Amino acid sequence: MAASDNRTGEDGCVRCPICKKEVAAGDPNVPFCSDRCRVIDLGNWATEKYVVSTPAPPEELEELEDSEPPEGRRH
Repeated sequence: MAASDNRTGEDGCVRCPICKKEVAAGDPNVPFCSDRCRVIDLGNWATEKYVVSTPAPPEELEELEDSEPPEGRRH
């Protein structure tokens, strides 16, 4: 599931992250179109199909900062 798959459109609708159907902003299942899709998504988390990445260790961040050209840095 990509973040852009369920962004709010001009009409206030979002796309269900599972089946991609349009879902009205006021729907009680938002961002899902149904309980079925909500349960499928929960199952994906439970089976670790989706994961939250761990933060990079400080050493890796320092290495990245050191390898970046000065004009690429943002302060």
